[in-house]
Amino acid sequence: MQAVSGTFLGWASLGSTDFYFRQLRDMKLSVDLETLSEEGFIEYCRFCGWALARAHARSGDPALISGYLGIKDVFDRAIATFAETYADQTERDHAALVAHIQATQAS
Repeated sequence: MQAVSGTFLGWASLGSTDFYFRQLRDMKLSVDLETLSEEGFIEYCRFCGWALARAHARSGDPALISGYLGIKDVFDRAIATFAETYADQTERDHAALVAHIQATQAS
């Protein structure tokens, strides 16, 4: 998701296979999700979505992608539906994990 190539960018060959590699800038940061307020968590999610969208936008031709998606909100609604369905599944998965842990600890 790095916007410009850095000094840790290169390539190598191993036999007949070429490899491209890079290391992102060493500017790592982390967020303790458990200490975030609800508003802070929502803002963190927005930031993550922005960073992901930016990375994907850089991976293709933005004008071509925009033209493909068009001006209607069909794609927007599809992504929102997917996100809600995925969130529901994540909640079910988490509940199953918690139940499993509780059952294992009770044994």
